[in-house]
Amino acid sequence: MQDWFESPAGQYLLAWEQQQFERAVVDIFGYHALQLGLPALGSLQANRMPHRWLATSHETGLAQGAIREDLRLDYAALPFPEASLDLVTLPHALDSHPNPHGTLREVARVLVPGGRVVLSGFNPVSLWGLRQERERLCRRFNIGTALLPQQLDFIGSRRLRDWLHLLDLEIETGAYGCYRPLLGSEKWLRRWRWMDRVGTRSWPFFGAVYFMVAVKRVYGVRLLEPVWKRVNGKAAATVPLVRRHNHGPTIKENNE
Repeated sequence: MQDWFESPAGQYLLAWEQQQFERAVVDIFGYHALQLGLPALGSLQANRMPHRWLATSHETGLAQGAIREDLRLDYAALPFPEASLDLVTLPHALDSHPNPHGTLREVARVLVPGGRVVLSGFNPVSLWGLRQERERLCRRFNIGTALLPQQLDFIGSRRLRDWLHLLDLEIETGAYGCYRPLLGSEKWLRRWRWMDRVGTRSWPFFGAVYFMVAVKRVYGVRLLEPVWKRVNGKAAATVPLVRRHNHGPTIKENNE
């Protein structure tokens, strides 16, 4: 898959996703951030957390200038304590891993309450999704040329939203992009660039890739605050007591 992102179509996709990730993570604060997969994309490059890691499932190089350290691990079994990470990015980590739901469950476990997960994935309801189904049929009969990585498993955005909801991950923002046909030539990709403008306006849900930002919500948890002696700031009003006297004429009885 890493080699595919060096193709013209892969570079076209990376350019759009890089912009989306930079815009999403620049204002997310904390101490620990983790990127799972796809070293070709520096999803944490614009983030300013002091500790940032790139985790891959195999030996690979770092995204230049993006992340300080490199880890190799299983995405579905992260070696981090519960509630220890402030941000996790998943650029195509779900549609390229054999256990996407387990990966997302692990991400929800290691996120702190209020932490965020930023992810991208291929949209099966798109021109690229149709091309993937066509290539699967062609591979059965050993015909045609594949333009997409064969190990990919496109996960629909509606299915992904259900997973996020079950894990108490609330979607904050989302977007679709890359509406050009899947072509192997950079020249022909440039000729179809008008479809990005028309697709965003006319059929926004049919982009080749989707992008989501979700926050971890922990319901029923209340932060403990110091108990201070409450002083009633509103002083009690003083009501003057008025005693009325009868100053009318006094009648004195004459017993004489």
